[in-house]
Amino acid sequence: MTRLCETDGLTEEQTEILKAVRTYVDEKIIPVATELEHADEYPQEIVDGLKELGIFGLTIPEEYDGLGESLLTYALCVEEIARGWMSVSGVINTHFIVAYMLMRHGTEEQKQKYLPRMATGEVRGAFSMSEPGLGSDVSAIKTKAVRDGDDWVVNGQKMWLTNGGTSTLVATLVRTDEGQDSPYKSMTTFLVEKEEGFGETAPGLTIPGKIDKMGYKGVDTTEAVFENYKTTSGQILGGETGQGFYQMMDGVEVGRVNVAARACGIALRAFELGVAYSQQRETFGKPIAEHQAILFRLAEMATKVETAHAMMVRAARKKDSGERNDVEAGMAKMIASEYCNEVVQDSFRIHGGYGYSKEYEIERLYREAAFMLIGEGTSDIQKMIIGRALLKEYQLR
Repeated sequence: MTRLCETDGLTEEQTEILKAVRTYVDEKIIPVATELEHADEYPQEIVDGLKELGIFGLTIPEEYDGLGESLLTYALCVEEIARGWMSVSGVINTHFIVAYMLMRHGTEEQKQKYLPRMATGEVRGAFSMSEPGLGSDVSAIKTKAVRDGDDWVVNGQKMWLTNGGTSTLVATLVRTDEGQDSPYKSMTTFLVEKEEGFGETAPGLTIPGKIDKMGYKGVDTTEAVFENYKTTSGQILGGETGQGFYQMMDGVEVGRVNVAARACGIALRAFELGVAYSQQRETFGKPIAEHQAILFRLAEMATKVETAHAMMVRAARKKDSGERNDVEAGMAKMIASEYCNEVVQDSFRIHGGYGYSKEYEIERLYREAAFMLIGEGTSDIQKMIIGRALLKEYQLR
């Protein structure tokens, strides 16, 4: 471990988990990440290794066969994994959010049904809130579930499902509109079971295929089309309609800590690459690290890496304490994603023309960093959340 991104107050067990993950990243992910990313190839062997490490069940309670670790432990593991290859952290992120929502809001029957198999990775979770043209306006969702006797019939189109193809359980936000006067109280989360793959993965549910993206390769991002998909009330998360928006927002809070952790991991790796290259590359008879312009840039990069890490850790610890962390998660996500982009760009400049070559890792990080600016809400959305909360907190009396 280097002096950057150290976390005070960790238990011996947390330290051992992080050490195992970092070793796995250094030995199994970093050597193959760029090749797999350029090929847009799903990292099956890496995912299988993460299953063996217990990462899929990291936060699931021991009573459901998980490791029972905290959000902080998970976030620090995500930071390590994203340092190796951000796409891999995406494989486990939506899985983790669905497991978290089940732990917090699921019925006991739902927990018993899914959590033990999610802990092993047998059941893989995905999270579906967005729709085509929806943007950040969640209240405008159009996908709708209508009662049909004891069943429900779902119709509509969802967008931007990370792990849409590889998942087998999708927490899906739909409208139910059962006499509610508020759009936020007319949304319900259904637990949608499906087969892995593309095409018709369940009767009435089609996953058309992978969306081709600038970065975030390897992991599959998809649409989901519901055409008279039938389900039951037993698949409503928590067993009660009208709670979907609040359940999803709870999941998004931990998701924002996750994205902050991913941004921290990318930024740390960009710094590592930049500081190493600056000591190898020479101009005017000395390593470029000895030129003041580069030295100052390295100092600023390291400070941004450390700041983002500290804010991410604080947001995770606040959630672990049982408190709401919407402001802290928003701050951490905003600063980590913005600083990640700045650090990656500085490392890219340090590399000069070689940074533009696909032979160098920084080219991949440059494309990955862009996704951090929009994943789990843009910086503008975070500012709205933070600003509104602070106005309430500091309201004039």
